[in-house]
Amino acid sequence: MIRTIQTTYRYRLQPTAQQEALFRQFAGARCFVWNWGLARKREYYQATGKTLSHNALSRELTELKCQPATTWLCEIYAQSLQQALRDLERAFQAFFRRVRTGAPKKGYPKFKSKNTDPLSFRLSQHVQIEGEFVHVPKIGRIKAIIHRRIEGVTKSATFKQAPDGHWCVCLVVEQLVPEQQPRPVQSYVGVDVGLKTLGVLSNSEMIANPRFYRTQIGKLARAQRALSRKQKDSRNRGKARRKVACIYNKITNQRKDFLHKLSIDLVRRFNLISIEDLSVRGLAKTKLSTSVLDAGWGMFRSFLTYKADRHDQHLLIIGRFYPSSRLCPNCGAINTNLTLADCIWTCECGAIRDRDLNAARNIDTEGLRLFDEQYVTVGYTETQNACGVSVRPPTGGAK
Repeated sequence: MIRTIQTTYRYRLQPTAQQEALFRQFAGARCFVWNWGLARKREYYQATGKTLSHNALSRELTELKCQPATTWLCEIYAQSLQQALRDLERAFQAFFRRVRTGAPKKGYPKFKSKNTDPLSFRLSQHVQIEGEFVHVPKIGRIKAIIHRRIEGVTKSATFKQAPDGHWCVCLVVEQLVPEQQPRPVQSYVGVDVGLKTLGVLSNSEMIANPRFYRTQIGKLARAQRALSRKQKDSRNRGKARRKVACIYNKITNQRKDFLHKLSIDLVRRFNLISIEDLSVRGLAKTKLSTSVLDAGWGMFRSFLTYKADRHDQHLLIIGRFYPSSRLCPNCGAINTNLTLADCIWTCECGAIRDRDLNAARNIDTEGLRLFDEQYVTVGYTETQNACGVSVRPPTGGAK
């Protein structure tokens, strides 16, 4: 069996001043078309009580380009304008989907501002990599840092400007790969993430928490104080804002680099990885929010998810209510009095447990149990069966 996977390649661009001006023109046209399409949908609904379809809006866009006041839209690549309408239609579909499911009515499409919204535009095709250049219709060949080659067929390309002022392109690529083949698990590990240490493995390995945000917080505070002293709308304020953005960008890149290396190392070493399902969104609202977000638990899990799938490994998520830290694996007792301040605790059976290491080993054991339940009937030899035992159904006393 063959399946299709998607991979996103992100390259940093080095456009000339003329090409960057065209980038801004394309992004401005996308913002204009989005706002125009949103206004037309609102007007049509207020007049008729019905929704203006995407096809009808696309035909109106063609007529709009022929009007004298908006003939400048003809200078923009047509796919970029049509893609703005498709993004608007997807935004409405996502909003109505939440309404139908009873979710909070949030996410209604809003008008975009050229001052606050980031500059970006999207093309669905005709973007090609030519050596060290990216070819874009109506813009030309743009110098790029191609750090790895594309494998697959390019489906879309998104150009956007980062807060630090640099432009980049994100290429979504599809490729065909074989389905995962069932195979026995030879190496397995449980991972318990934390704040004091980023993770503890069930084999007693400790992963130090680099705390990238904490190490840069002094430098960031000085840059933000300098930004607050600059006059509004001045060039010096723009320079100070870009300096703050560069520091944030460095922190993000350091965290991504560390978690990429950590996740690929675990995937290459173990066939089965078990981690606990944590409510990162809920923890981000507590007093530990800065430390939780700095650790990047959600990013770490997402990296493990797709890398385990690409390398034909298995990742199991243990339920968040599983008492991994409070459970004694020897006697099965649960320490209900365990608090966050207790790093080491003593069980009723006399066993002394390290909180994080005990959690990692319990997560590993639970992951193996769940793996046997989910995959033992798919190509594996069943370990528990009723071989040699009568399995005739009861007859209700009849002989």
